[in-house]
Amino acid sequence: MQSTDPRIGQLLRVLELEPLEVNLFRGQSQDVGSPQVFGGQVLGQALRAASATVAEARMAHSLHAYFLRRGDCTAPIVYNVDRSRDGKSFSSRRVVAIQHGEQIFNMAASFQAEEAGFDHQIPMPDVPPPEDLPDAIAPLRELMQQMPERLPARVRRFIETPRPFEFRAVQEINYLQPRKAPPVRQVWFRAVGRLPDEQMLHRCLLAYVSDFYLLDTSTLPHGTTFLSAKLIMASIDHAVWFHRPLRVDEWLLYALDSPSASGARGFARASVFARDGRLVASTAQEGLVRLI
Repeated sequence: MQSTDPRIGQLLRVLELEPLEVNLFRGQSQDVGSPQVFGGQVLGQALRAASATVAEARMAHSLHAYFLRRGDCTAPIVYNVDRSRDGKSFSSRRVVAIQHGEQIFNMAASFQAEEAGFDHQIPMPDVPPPEDLPDAIAPLRELMQQMPERLPARVRRFIETPRPFEFRAVQEINYLQPRKAPPVRQVWFRAVGRLPDEQMLHRCLLAYVSDFYLLDTSTLPHGTTFLSAKLIMASIDHAVWFHRPLRVDEWLLYALDSPSASGARGFARASVFARDGRLVASTAQEGLVRLI
């Protein structure tokens, strides 16, 4: 897997798992500046491991995952795939991610051979095109230049780390003085480099990038962000449904909302639209949102 941009090239290498034995794979971890392994990396690698045990004609149509422990960026992760079932149309897989002898993550995924059937979808929101919107990370970079002392070391590392995706937010994101707002957000995103024409790879990369912005949306009504030293946020579970073929190296719209937050947990869901209006995927996540 090759890309002309080194940022996406590094991510593709992270998704190249090493086969250790039948149904057993090892993946290297990438430090993206967060205090633990980025959850999207584990999602993408686990889906890659599962897909390596399924017939090439069958595409992932859903995954449901739980994050059990923090991952260690300095150590590889072993993925153990259980071939639960191969039917006439569907294949089911269970994946357990292991690090330092303990489970850190588990996932169930389902794959399906292509079939014709009913076809409908909800409409894409009417939002400005990505070319008319600023870089969503730019406000963080400006903060670091103007007042680096206001940002914790972990946040400075996160901002400085080159990322394989670019983001354009429809709504302004004020990290320094957040205001209470409805729990709704739209963000355009795409990979920074051209990718191979392998649909399963694009779905693994969508699983990777789907971990951005979901849990943040649940903080919008409360006038806070992940920069707050009094807030602990971590993914608990994550689901993705793949509806139609997609490319992550072309602009996709992430339309997010958070129906609920309670019990120190935030819940968010999102629709992913291609630029031509096709609904290509849906996601949902619940995570820890705890004030200390």
